Formats: sequence, C-alpha cells, structure tokens
Amino acid sequence: MITVMQRAITALNRSVCAGALVTVFACDSPLPPAPEHEGRSAAHVDGGSDASEASRIRIGKAVAPVPLNLQGKNPSLVWLGSYIANVTSPCADCHSSPQWATGGNPYLGQPKVLDQEGYLRGGSQAFGPFVPRNLTPNAQGLPAGLTLDEFLLVINTGVDLKRRPPFVPSVEHDLLQIMPWPLFSDMTDREKRALYEYLRAIPCRGSEARCGGGT
Repeated sequence: MITVMQRAITALNRSVCAGALVTVFACDSPLPPAPEHEGRSAAHVDGGSDASEASRIRIGKAVAPVPLNLQGKNPSLVWLGSYIANVTSPCADCHSSPQWATGGNPYLGQPKVLDQEGYLRGGSQAFGPFVPRNLTPNAQGLPAGLTLDEFLLVINTGVDLKRRPPFVPSVEHDLLQIMPWPLFSDMTDREKRALYEYLRAIPCRGSEARCGGGT
C-alpha cells in the first residue's frame, strides 16, 4: 500500500518536472549528448581535450555569477563545473534563496541577475519538507561540508549522508528527494569532479561560524 508520504513525494516530484522554474534542473539531463562525430571517448573522460569541452569551459567562465577563488584549484575544471551548474543543470533553481536579485528576475521580464548572497546557500521552502542544502564551501573549503569522496557517493547513489528528515524510503535507506541525482550519476567522472571543483571555488554563504568569520 502506498503511504501518504509516498503519494506526497510522487506528486512533488511530478510538480518539479512540470514547473517552469525548475524544468531544466530536474527534468533534463545534466549535459547534452555529444554530437555523433565527437562521441564520448576515453580522452574526453580522462583528458577533457575535445573541442566540445573547450567550448563549455569558455561558456562556464563567462556565466559564473559569483567571484571565484581559483587558488589551489584547476581553472579548467572550475569553469567546466560552472557550465554544468549554471547552464545545463542550473543548481540555483533549487539551492538558491533568493534566486534572483532585486530587479533581476527574468520571469518578470527583467534582465537576468542572480542574487549573489543567496546563490546556492540553500534554505528554500519551495518543496515542502524537503529543504535544499547549502552547497557553498564551509570554512574548511568543503562544498556542503562534503569531501570529494563523499560528494561522489551522494551524486552516484543519492544517499543522504546528513540524515535529515523526512527519511525516504526508510530511516535505514535514506535517499535524497527532488535532487536529480539519478541523472547526475550518468555524468563522466571528470564532469563530477568539475562540479565539485566549481563548488569549492564559490564564496561561502551562511553563518559566521560556518564560513570562518565571513558570510
């Protein structure tokens, strides 16, 4: 028998895929398929040297909405991660609060401007009991407080390492809801690393304690 919670989750997931605000984030694949003449070769996965990726890197550099800290990071990976986060799978649709700066909401016919203070800081109440997490790096430089290995585990399996309620489908096997991790899991290893590298480079948002003395 389907429980009330399961019905609510099913309806909520359907509403996300139907909603204009998060259609791209929740319903589309994380990256568009490569043209047939390019393919997704081993060189693309490991070296990232093909022309298609070079184009994504250039775009990712251009569209990054916040200042990036590139110290000790791979700039190409950071900008590729920016492309993934801001173009093909806009994380800001769900994880920013607020998403748009004052006067910068394109859905109101205004020039598009993301709110820098709200960018990826989590806390949106748009999905009922499922509250998007803060993806910005903490004082230790860890996005959402996750190491790379933990981040990859979440992306690949959907496991909720922070174990915050509600627990779905069970307390023992708690999986993230709304977040399209089944789609992100199909990205290449390089793309997943790039997304993590980008999240390491964005500014911390949250309490003074979380950010080590800044917001």
